[in-house]
Amino acid sequence: MRTRGHIVTVIPALLAGVLISGQALAQSYGCNVERDVNPKPLTEQTWKQMNDIYEDIGEENYDLAFQKLKDMMERDKGGVYKQAIVQQLLGQVEWARENYDPALKYFEEAIRMDALPDNTHYSLMYQVAQLYYAKERYDEALRSLDTWFCKAPEEQVKASAHILKASIYAAKEDWRNVIPSVDTAIAMEEEPKESWYQLKLASHFELDQKPQVRDTLKTMIKYWPNKKTYWVQLSNVYFQLENDQEALAAMALAYRKGLLNKQTDILYLSNMYSLREVPYKAAEVLQTGIEDGIVESSEKYWTMLSDAWYAAEEMEKALAGYEKAGELADDGDIDLRRGYLLIDMERWEDAREALKAAIDKGGLNEREEGEAHLMVGMAEFNLDNFDAASAAWGRASRFDRTRKSAEQWMNHLREERKRRAP
Repeated sequence: MRTRGHIVTVIPALLAGVLISGQALAQSYGCNVERDVNPKPLTEQTWKQMNDIYEDIGEENYDLAFQKLKDMMERDKGGVYKQAIVQQLLGQVEWARENYDPALKYFEEAIRMDALPDNTHYSLMYQVAQLYYAKERYDEALRSLDTWFCKAPEEQVKASAHILKASIYAAKEDWRNVIPSVDTAIAMEEEPKESWYQLKLASHFELDQKPQVRDTLKTMIKYWPNKKTYWVQLSNVYFQLENDQEALAAMALAYRKGLLNKQTDILYLSNMYSLREVPYKAAEVLQTGIEDGIVESSEKYWTMLSDAWYAAEEMEKALAGYEKAGELADDGDIDLRRGYLLIDMERWEDAREALKAAIDKGGLNEREEGEAHLMVGMAEFNLDNFDAASAAWGRASRFDRTRKSAEQWMNHLREERKRRAP
């Protein structure tokens, strides 16, 4: 919008228009009405008075300029053209003094007089609409702007005017009316501004128009390919449209461009790979995120990483992750899981150590603790540590859920001892 600094640029243009010849300045007035304005040149005395006032305004002596304008109006009202100029200048001074409502009244009176040259007249009409918008008087802003659209020559209607209208509708949360104005503005410019597309995007979001959100984001990414937000939003809307493949593709492209620099981004992409049953990529992305310090090095995320490596059948990497998670854990749950995996891999010594760590840390329920002792016995048995195996199974037999299995293993141990006896 125009601010108090705008006064300095408006007045020289206005005074230049004042000294033109007296020939008619007629243009199409719009809506099938034609303006017929014949401003008469101002007298030299009036010109000097206004130039003096202009200097006061340039020096920000607004109170003095206002009083001189009021004196000029009272002393010699002159013709309607002079009155319109004075009304406009009074409005500019009042706006600079932050007296906004009186400023609008002066501007509207200058417009009502219909005596200013076309450029000045239509510019003032547009400025009034801007000021109503700035004052959050949105209905009046729309009425003023619609009148200006109706009457202003076509060559004066720029894309920014349609954006102003869209902004007023947005302030009123009338999202359906925002979109046509923004679309018109975008169509008028070869390189539309990012903020225009953001306004269009916000409107589609508010209206829950997911296909239009998708299409708008795809266009925005063409113009601004390095804006992470648009890639993430596009992925999210694809996901909401149940197009998981495109949702993953959007995030993967952003990742390859180096745009994903937050933990939530990395976790989202890793989860998307998991949903699409690509566990190796899920693990790879998460591992890099942890190692680069983007994702927190915590029990939770090391466990998540290990689960992904396990799903990808990368057992050594899964074990390494579980070991890190176990080091950060307050209980033995992760070490127990590591022990299960090592038993499956028949790595008996490592399994025994992991299972003992789980028991020592505690926090296991009765079933888990019994199973831990049972598997320690299995590891010791396979290491030919029969006495240690027997002791472990003896502890396992104290738990209801593992008593029967422990007794079966001890019977098996007795048979093995007999078989090996000399």
